[in-house]
Amino acid sequence: MKICRKTLLLAISLTLLSVGAMAQSARLRSANKQFEDMSYLNAVRSYEDFLRLDKRGDPLERREALIKLGYSYRRLQDSRNAERVYGELVDKYTDLPSETYLYYAQELAKNKKYRDSQKMYAKYGEKQTEDLRGKKFTVSYMDMNRFYEDSSSYKVEYLPFNSRQADFSPMYYQGGLTFVSARNESGVVKRVFNFNQTPFLDIYFQPDTNQFRQATISTTTSTLGGGDINSAEDDRNAATPTEVNLTKSEIFSRTLNTKYHEGPMTFFKDQKRIIFTRNNDDKGKSGKSSSEGIRKLKLYYAEQDSKGKWVNIKELPFNSKDYSCGHPALSPDDSKLYFVSDMPGGYGSTDLYVVDFNNGEWGTPVNMGREVNTEGNEMFPYMDTNGTLYFSSDGHEGLGGLDVFSAEMRGDIALKGVENLGAPINSANDDFGFIADANRMSGYFSSNRKRGASDDNIYSFRRVCKQLNIFVYDAKTKEPIEAADVRVVKSGVNQQLQQTGMDGSVRMCLETSKEYEFKAIKEGYAANSVRFSTLTQSSNPSMGLSIYLDRSENTSIVKGTIRKEVDLKPADGVRVTLRNDKNNSEETVTTGPDGGYEFDMDPNSNYTITTEKDKYTRDQNQIKTRRKGEVVENNVGIYGEGDVFRLDNIYYDLDKFFIRPDAAKELDRVVALLAKYPEMTVELRSHTDSRASDQYNEKLSERRARAAYDYLVRRGVSPMRLVARGYGESQPVNDCVDGENCTESQYQMNRRTEFKVLAVQ
Repeated sequence: MKICRKTLLLAISLTLLSVGAMAQSARLRSANKQFEDMSYLNAVRSYEDFLRLDKRGDPLERREALIKLGYSYRRLQDSRNAERVYGELVDKYTDLPSETYLYYAQELAKNKKYRDSQKMYAKYGEKQTEDLRGKKFTVSYMDMNRFYEDSSSYKVEYLPFNSRQADFSPMYYQGGLTFVSARNESGVVKRVFNFNQTPFLDIYFQPDTNQFRQATISTTTSTLGGGDINSAEDDRNAATPTEVNLTKSEIFSRTLNTKYHEGPMTFFKDQKRIIFTRNNDDKGKSGKSSSEGIRKLKLYYAEQDSKGKWVNIKELPFNSKDYSCGHPALSPDDSKLYFVSDMPGGYGSTDLYVVDFNNGEWGTPVNMGREVNTEGNEMFPYMDTNGTLYFSSDGHEGLGGLDVFSAEMRGDIALKGVENLGAPINSANDDFGFIADANRMSGYFSSNRKRGASDDNIYSFRRVCKQLNIFVYDAKTKEPIEAADVRVVKSGVNQQLQQTGMDGSVRMCLETSKEYEFKAIKEGYAANSVRFSTLTQSSNPSMGLSIYLDRSENTSIVKGTIRKEVDLKPADGVRVTLRNDKNNSEETVTTGPDGGYEFDMDPNSNYTITTEKDKYTRDQNQIKTRRKGEVVENNVGIYGEGDVFRLDNIYYDLDKFFIRPDAAKELDRVVALLAKYPEMTVELRSHTDSRASDQYNEKLSERRARAAYDYLVRRGVSPMRLVARGYGESQPVNDCVDGENCTESQYQMNRRTEFKVLAVQ
């Protein structure tokens, strides 16, 4: 990993490592010069020489050299040697900076020595009581099982286009992947970064991900456990990448890539605009920070011209030469940008920030707060199409190094805190640059776990089904029951409804750490259900479960689907309650994605079914079962706040606003709807075609809306429940706008009235 991540972003503060002004040996002064220049590879060699040759020198100088040597190994991602040096420090000295215990704990965790790491975190917590990491990791490492709960559900694979240099931070683009790399495929000698003598980073493009040949990696090997980069055991377990004929990864853009670092990056939905990370490219001293004299990272915008060239490169307005901004990620609607910064006022070394983007204007960045940010490093954000935020952190409890976390967002708030994705996505090393589809079924990430190269590599992952086979049998004959409905209930919420085949079985994939109920229903049988938990893991690739149904002529069934009236799509999250009017007993279920529900009922009985959902209409229906074994269908349509319904039969003659007879029939339906839902308020929205002036059409539409309003009031609807508004020609439903010639029927489509539900209660 080396320069590829933290050094790109972090401003290194060395104040805690200073031992003050004192006479120093020439060797130590030379090593310190390399350290101050952030030339950590050379610093390591110099400090090791000093410690080897000056064994009887000044103890304070040796202490200083060990502190800075351990830190240099950390920056080079050499956890084995870093652990060795910090171990020597803790054994020989007591007056150490508190950060020494934190760094030692982190290096021990990277080497999977979690019990030893736990002890060092406890010591760090004693010295730094305000830093929550000491307490959190001390408790977390008491039980590591939670990090492996989902490990059997993922298949992780090394990608064959990785190079021998750093490759990381993949991002979806045009059917392929862009990524950041220190490779050099141009043949031209590249400048190297003083930090660790590796080439500067550029953005590359792998055009066709369908070419990737899946080189299978077992999820039980140390390769996926995150072995250290210097581990000989990992060399033995890491298979050689399969030789494949791939389209060569290519430089993404010669106008975006410069002599300094570029990447990571993100794209707007149209894929014709990009925001990317780059070192400050201002010339001379103006490009360097005032305090440290180094080039910080900035975020830049660019767009594609008609020839596909990236042009109009400009930096974002909240950049600064005195702190870094990088690692961009856009929300699904492009209205928010998430990024990483070490700007003043944060919680840790680097924090996640969010900034609004509206009408081409950037707002003011806002720190994402304690739910997301810690005293450590939060980096590499990504938001999927469902609005789930992913990022990497070494401040939240994890397996070691940077781990990938997820947070379900509402606005800019993490609703349920953050969740560690666990193994095998995470390992004892650094795991970051995570991207995925909406349901986290497949995606990519980067890691410096050992896999045939000594730096960061890009991996793919896909979710593997944990299959459960459910068999429905006749309780008496033990014969399989065909065409029985099996309803899946997960954590109290209805999920999919499946139907058994000829062998009486259905098959489904389960999530880990969930409580399930499976309910089998068949006409002529009493329903039965069984519960199943995945809170504990099974190593079996598939599992079986049997449900037995007793024949019964005394049971009736009510079932139905709840749909949204605005688009007739199934409504999830609806609470459906069945009440027995005789004994007032109740059952409640919550609909899932299919909007369906089912209940058992006694024959010859009266029931009340109620459907409820926040900001939707509440329905209540009476049901009477008349015969044994009856199946009653009870489908319900619900109206939600903000829904807009077109009254297709309410049209107006040209230049007229009076209500035609055909329109009156349609408005009578609105009268009935408002009578059924006495708390509903609506907006009557009238529109015109594009003929005549804008001003005339606006006034005409207002009169038309008022005509519909007056009609409803005359039929008994309270004026307090109605709002009338005209929109003129501003919202056509077709292409009949100014300057277009259309048929009369096309024009009439725009002369319409709609109603919008403003409130339902």
